Order: sequence, then C-alpha cells, then structure tokens
Amino acid sequence: MISKLTASTIYSTLGNNSSLIPLGIKDVANSCGLTAASYIAGDKVEGKDRFIDEFGTQAIWLGGIPAYKYLLDKTLFKHFKLDSEIDVRIFKDKEILSLAKQFAPTEEIAQNITKAAEKQKLFKSLTMAKFVASTALTALSYFGLTKFRHKYTENQIKKDYIENKKKNAEQFGSREIPFSSKFSAFHNYKKSAQVSFTGGIQDFMFNPVKNLMIVDGVITGERLSHSRNPQDFMGYVIKEGSFWAFMYFAGPLIAKALEKHSEKVNNKSIDLDARVIENEKFKEAFKNGSLKEQLEKFKSNTTDADIYKFSVNPETDNLIVDMAKKSDILPMMKTSMFKKSDTVVDTRKYVDLDDLKGFGAKIEKLLNQYEQSGEDIDTFFKSVRKLKRASVIKNMGACIGALGVLAPAIMLMIRKFGNNSEYQVKKDIEAKLDSQA
Repeated sequence: MISKLTASTIYSTLGNNSSLIPLGIKDVANSCGLTAASYIAGDKVEGKDRFIDEFGTQAIWLGGIPAYKYLLDKTLFKHFKLDSEIDVRIFKDKEILSLAKQFAPTEEIAQNITKAAEKQKLFKSLTMAKFVASTALTALSYFGLTKFRHKYTENQIKKDYIENKKKNAEQFGSREIPFSSKFSAFHNYKKSAQVSFTGGIQDFMFNPVKNLMIVDGVITGERLSHSRNPQDFMGYVIKEGSFWAFMYFAGPLIAKALEKHSEKVNNKSIDLDARVIENEKFKEAFKNGSLKEQLEKFKSNTTDADIYKFSVNPETDNLIVDMAKKSDILPMMKTSMFKKSDTVVDTRKYVDLDDLKGFGAKIEKLLNQYEQSGEDIDTFFKSVRKLKRASVIKNMGACIGALGVLAPAIMLMIRKFGNNSEYQVKKDIEAKLDSQA
C-alpha cells in the first residue's frame, strides 16, 4: 500500500497532530517569515545569521532524532541481535504478547518477539538508551550549529569592518571615521536547560511530536540563555513563545474547537481520519445498511485480548478493522521503505486498544447522526467531507499565519519602532574592534 497523493491522504496528513509533516510545514513558514524579517530589519549579515539559525535548526530538529535512532538501531541493537522494530509496550499484557507472536507476519518476526520477550530487561534498557541518546545527540548537534553560527557571523562582521576601514582610509587618508555609538558585547552565558526524564516518559518516547518537544525545550533554553545581547534575547522570546504556542498547542485546541462547532451547529462529527471520511467503501456501508452489522461484530469482542485478536488476524473481514488500518490506528507491516501491506498488521508494533475502541464509537456516532439527519447519503457525506476539509485548512492556515506572518511582523515592528533598530550583534562586534584599533 503506497500512500498516493490524494485529497484524503493530504487532509489526513495535515490534520494529524502526531505527524511530523504538519510541524515541518509550519516550521518552514516560520523560518521563511523570520528570515525575511531579519533581512528587512537589519542587513545581509543579520539575514544570513537568521537563515543559518532557522533552516539549520530545522534540519537538525526534524532529521536529528530519526537519523540517530537509525544509527543506534544498526549498531546497538544489532550488536545484541535484537529487533529494534519491536515496541516494548507489547510486553505489558501476556495475552497480547502471546497473540503478537501467534499472528506475527513472518516466522522470523515471531522468533524475534520471543527473543526480545525473554530478554525484556536488556531490551527495555536499550530502548531507553536509544531514546535518551538520540534526543541528547540531536540537542548537541544544535549546540554545534549555534557555535558555528556565532563564529561565522562574527567573522563576516569583522571581514566587512576591515574592508570598510580600508575604503575609508583610501578615501579620507589615515583619518578614522568614528562610529556614532559604541556598545559592549553582551556575554551572559548560563547553563543550558537540563532535560528531565520523569513522569509519563513513555508518552514522549513513542510519540515523535512529543519527542521533539524535549529537543525544543533544550533549544529554547539554549537560545534564551546564550542570547548575545538584549535585542537577541527579546527576539527569541517572541520567536520561541509563538513557536511553542502554534507548533504544539494551538493545533490540537483549534481542531477540537472546530470539531465541537461542527457537531453543535451541523450535528455532524468530523473527528474521524480524512481517509475514512473520504472512503467510498465506508460511504457505501452507510447506504446499504451493512455498517450496523459490521459494528456489532466489532463490538462483540469485549476483552482487550479478544479485540486485539479480532483486529490483527489477517483473516478478519470487518469494515471497522479495515478503516482502522487505513487510519494507522492499526500499524501495518512495511513491505519496503515506502510501501505497506493492505491487510497484514505488524504485531511488533503497539496497538492502542483505547484508540481502537474509541474509533469504533466515533463511527457509530456518525452513523446515528446520518440516520437522524433525514438527508440522502450523498448530501450527508458531501457535507461531512466539506466540513472536515475546511477544519484542516482553517487549522493549518491559522498556525501558518501566526508563525509565518504575525510573529515576524511583531519582531519587525519592535525593531523598526523601538529605541534600537540596528543589528545589535554587529554594533557590539564593531565597537569592540574599534576600541582595539
């Protein structure tokens, strides 16, 4: 199953708060806006400094953790001959662990699960080590970028300073052209923010977005504590404040608000994945009345073990399970880097049974709304799909607008209408060079 670029996959991806793709899009908008504002507010040197900071950080931020985890998988886990694809959370329930082995896609995977289960203490330690090491190494990579950026910007300013001095000397002889004002460099370095791995650690370990939040916490602390002057500090206060607000918190809150509004005003739930709402097979089940029977079969499994077995069994023919597979609630087996199976669940992965049960409840609620609406199937689904698409567009639009336009505009206005509109870092370095001349 290759994810084709269709309306359903686009809206599904953009509306997924656990996906890195929406974060990447938001961050590109933020980086472009802030870089443009720096070129407008300052000069070429400030623009380059901001460009390196924003886009260099973005590369490390999005690619660092996956890259380091991949390296650790190929070295640490390979050394102990353990399958790094196995999720330690499948060890929690003995019945589910047994079913994971029974319905493993291949005999090799079943053996790997058995081996990992027999060495649970070691496997859990390696998993924790991978999480800590990949997060720490990503943060260290950012520290390296910051040192490079500061040094690069300082060298560029020194280079321009020397060239301007030479031009002035050629034009005015040996007489110096004094700077209008002099500032001492601001070097109030503090200890970088320390990351604490306590409470709800698994939520951060296995959620890629929350894993990034730890890295961002370190980046934010580093940026604020290692600001080169008050102007630099205030810029980061605005940048980091807006980043945290609209990158992590506003999206889910806006989505929930739009979902509640749709249900209250239109009596239509839009909290299902777009790939389900846009699916014609799903729509047809509403029309021919087969969905009720499918729901009853799904709900007849009452225990966690029964639900798990019913869902991961490749022989199960049930629309609810099929839609859960399309929504990534059930993790599908990868057949290649970009391709997944349509039917086979990867039992090495963790299945959140609460999410799965909630998924069935959401479908049942939408079915009840359809039956109460008095609308024909085409009118009902056209409205639901339109509301879902609009909610995703509004959500992404609000976050992109805030990060790419509003935050840079605020920074630009503070610079343009404040007491010090010039690039302070450049003034500090030039003043220092001038005093040494």
